[in-house]
Amino acid sequence: MPTSILLDAIRTRRGLKWGIPAMLLAVTYLLIANVCVQLIEDGGPGWLHLAVLWAIWSMLKMLWIGPASAVLLVRARVRESVTARG
Repeated sequence: MPTSILLDAIRTRRGLKWGIPAMLLAVTYLLIANVCVQLIEDGGPGWLHLAVLWAIWSMLKMLWIGPASAVLLVRARVRESVTARG
């Protein structure tokens, strides 16, 4: 899934700085879920429930990566400063 590829890229040392901006993608997934729910309520097909679950799951993954990447970035910078002092 695209979010898994993005999360893998964020978990690298170079990608850790993009964790908090990636949280903004959660808004997009929330909007997708909202549109699907509205379509379901208006008589849309039942398979849209799966799209809602997918969008909510992706939203939660994007919300999770922000704080997690911030913690990992702080740990990496502390480790680098300790190594630099040597």
